[in-house]
Amino acid sequence: MHILDIICKINDSVEKLDFATARLYMEENLDVLGENKSHLKRNARDLLEFLTNQRDAGQEPLTRKEMAVIQSVNSYAANFDLRGLKVIVGDHPQVFLRNDIEAYLNTDARIILEGMGSVAKEKV
Repeated sequence: MHILDIICKINDSVEKLDFATARLYMEENLDVLGENKSHLKRNARDLLEFLTNQRDAGQEPLTRKEMAVIQSVNSYAANFDLRGLKVIVGDHPQVFLRNDIEAYLNTDARIILEGMGSVAKEKV
């Protein structure tokens, strides 16, 4: 696929607020897009910069399974379903060992998981 076709698809995805598709195209073509980012729209450039910074920091992107686990945790925490929350945390402990997990948790989940000792407490 030609680079201008990829850029067009990324811009269309960002315009439709389909950031998952845009991110997929970007992750597959990160090096080429870095050289041609002037052709991307503003939101697409911001997403590209975010992905580049994550890659440079050595962070691996979340998988679909990890994102589903985080979504479940946020849902259980919002409904204050501690039993469901404990089951999810017990079944997927590797997700909560990541350093960047707190960025994906809502406030309820962060507070409950800090109380449970599943994630590190925020430094004040």
